[in-house]
Amino acid sequence: MRLHSLLLFLLTSLLVSNCSPIGPNSVHHDRFDYNKALSDSWKEQTLLNIVRLRYADMPIFLEVASIVSGYTLEGSVNLTGNVSSENTVQGDFLTLGTGGRFTDRPTITYAPIKGDKFHKSFMTPVPPKLILFLIESGWNPEVVLPLTVDAINGMRGRKVASVKPKLGDQDFYRLIRLIAEVQDSGTMAFRIIKGADSKETIVIFFYKEDVPEEINRSREEITRLLGLNAQLDQITVTYGLLPKSDDEVAILTRSMLQMMITLSTAVEVPDTHLDKKMTYPIKYQPGEEEAKLGPLMRIQGGSERPENAFVAVKHLNHWYWIDEGDFASKRTFTFLMLLFSMMESEDSEGLPLVTIPAG
Repeated sequence: MRLHSLLLFLLTSLLVSNCSPIGPNSVHHDRFDYNKALSDSWKEQTLLNIVRLRYADMPIFLEVASIVSGYTLEGSVNLTGNVSSENTVQGDFLTLGTGGRFTDRPTITYAPIKGDKFHKSFMTPVPPKLILFLIESGWNPEVVLPLTVDAINGMRGRKVASVKPKLGDQDFYRLIRLIAEVQDSGTMAFRIIKGADSKETIVIFFYKEDVPEEINRSREEITRLLGLNAQLDQITVTYGLLPKSDDEVAILTRSMLQMMITLSTAVEVPDTHLDKKMTYPIKYQPGEEEAKLGPLMRIQGGSERPENAFVAVKHLNHWYWIDEGDFASKRTFTFLMLLFSMMESEDSEGLPLVTIPAG
């Protein structure tokens, strides 16, 4: 009897000692699993909407408003036995039984981006201040400016909102290459000046000391192309098509939707879709200066799912993707998603919510 009681005590103690809370242990894998799932779905949603625009379809965006992950762990231990007298036939016996149940039931809330928030995030032109400080933070002007800017001091990039895209001013693309060269030299910077009325003014200024001769020549050409006063060492930046004076740079920026329409021309569609008039062919030959910058993005298409894709989606029974080895396209795509994050309004009050308990 004592032996059985001791055995029962030891087994129970062993089971209890091996139990540990699942909450802390789940944080590590849950955080990274949800992180990857959100990243992949966000990329796929963005690419899908670019492809939809190629087919004149409406882009639809759902944002993940919240993820609440809940766990339930239940366990049981049953121990039964019988201690017989010395003369019984069946003898002593001991039965041990265990059971348990684990439940993972996350609740994911989706909020469609529509109405006022859609207008603010996708229809409003990107502020010039945001574009310039992205360049200041290290983003290449040869990626940022052709995508986000429609015109600088009247010089326009190519127009794509038609079957036949209009060739952009080659001085526009020459200017972008010069800005990239000067920015890379570290002799140009941006800053914000606040006036007495707290109004912010964006200023571009140039360093004058220890500037290489070739950079000085590039700066002189920038001044000439923009029609600026050569004696100035700082220039005011405004939003618009044309400047009001020779000490001002007017930047006409694009909205997120305009950028996506621009990138949709990079989608390679099958001939069968063109034959059925599901979309239209893009016939565009870049000018000499634009060609030097290279294409912003290439979105490949095929009938089979690609094996080595950075992101891939299926639309109208056809696969579209950006190749993992295409760094230029990946960089542009990542920059576009960064702009999405920066342009999104934080005010989500009044938006309809769709809550789906997963599992």
